[in-house]
Amino acid sequence: MTSLDFKNSRVQQLRRLLGRRSSRYEEGSFVVEGPVLVTEAIRAGWICEAQFVPENSETAIEGGGSIFELASGVLERVASTNAPQPPLAIVQMPEVGDVAERLHSASFVVALDRISDPGNLGTILRSAEAAGADLVVLTPGGVDPYNSKVVRAAAGALFHVPFVVAELDDVAAAGLRLVGTSSHSADGRTVLPHTDVDFTGRVAIVMGNEAAGLPDHWDDANGPIREWVTIPHRGRTESLNVAMATTVLAFEAARQRN
Repeated sequence: MTSLDFKNSRVQQLRRLLGRRSSRYEEGSFVVEGPVLVTEAIRAGWICEAQFVPENSETAIEGGGSIFELASGVLERVASTNAPQPPLAIVQMPEVGDVAERLHSASFVVALDRISDPGNLGTILRSAEAAGADLVVLTPGGVDPYNSKVVRAAAGALFHVPFVVAELDDVAAAGLRLVGTSSHSADGRTVLPHTDVDFTGRVAIVMGNEAAGLPDHWDDANGPIREWVTIPHRGRTESLNVAMATTVLAFEAARQRN
């Protein structure tokens, strides 16, 4: 087998998929790095098109697609981490299907409004899966769920919790109760402690952007959200990190729904 050098078209495809969101969606695929995550993708039934390993290594994974060997030093130049572990696999994005249908069939949803940090999104996907959420909704304008940092931070949850891109109005139109999060009380918002809110039935927990939160002009009467919740806390900290707050709320919902 001839080893691929850095200029090879296959290697350049890896670079595009790791580096550019537009390339991922144009090609309908993304890169999964390392044996643990590649194995998890295969176990979850995701289709691996190809896998890339160092020359003369035995790091290819059964079911990981066609095997391509990389010349010395190429893996380190291409991968998104400083100490990459092979293989790197090109994995197909799954078919989303009808978004409205997915929303109507969901009962426990975590909805994320313009989440921008990949580490936060990965952690939220992990928590949503662990808490038993049916669906994660991402509003347009947020970080790409197929970003390599998201894939790593999700620790395999990406392959097990379904997600769709939709507006919050679409979530409300599907008949889900939207419960918005607020770090403090605000005019026009009736904000309750999270332990006093009913998370049973068909519900969507709505989390806002890291810096801006949910829009200030949304309140009990304006915007898609009619219920508001906060996590009471002590100390000088104004608010929790969005991933941590989502974890607290998702597991409170899971407790109530058990």
